[in-house]
Amino acid sequence: MKDIIYEGYGPSGVAVIVETLTDNRNRTAGDMRHYFDKFGGNMGTSGCVSFMFTREGVIIIDKEDVDEEKLMEDALEAGATDFLTDGDVFEVRTEPNDMGAVRDDLEAKGYKYLTAEVDYIPSTYTKLESEEDINNMGKMLEMFEDNDDVQNVFITGKTRTITKANDF
Repeated sequence: MKDIIYEGYGPSGVAVIVETLTDNRNRTAGDMRHYFDKFGGNMGTSGCVSFMFTREGVIIIDKEDVDEEKLMEDALEAGATDFLTDGDVFEVRTEPNDMGAVRDDLEAKGYKYLTAEVDYIPSTYTKLESEEDINNMGKMLEMFEDNDDVQNVFITGKTRTITKANDF
C-alpha cells in the first residue's frame, strides 16, 4: 500500500487536497482525475494547491463538563499552538509532530477527545457562489468519499461554514 496525495481545483477554483492509500497507483490516479474533470475541476501537479494550506495537529474536545480556562491552560502547557472555540467543541491546534504528545498529555489529565489528527488547514477560503458550483462541489466530494482508496479530503471552499469535506 502506498500513500499518495492528489491536488487540484474544484468548482469556483476551490483548492482540493485528497489523501489516498492505494495498492494500485494507476487506478487511483485515473479515478481522481475523473472526479475532478466530471464536476468542473481539474487535477493538478504535486504542490499546485498545498501552499494554500498549513499542516496542523487538530484535537477536538467536547465542551460538555469541561472548564474552558483550565483546558486552554493545560493545552498551552502541553505544547499547543492555538486554542479555539467552535460550536459545541474546543479545538486544540498543535505543530504536526507534537499532536500525539499534546493529545496524550491532555488525555492523562482526564480530557476525552473526539478526534485527534493532522489536517490541512486552509490559509484562505474560496467562496462558492452559484448553486451549480455548490452542487458540483458536493457531488465531487461524495465521489471522493465513496472511493475506498480515499482517506481524507481537504478543501478551501466555503458556502456557510464548510472547511473540510465531511462538513459539506
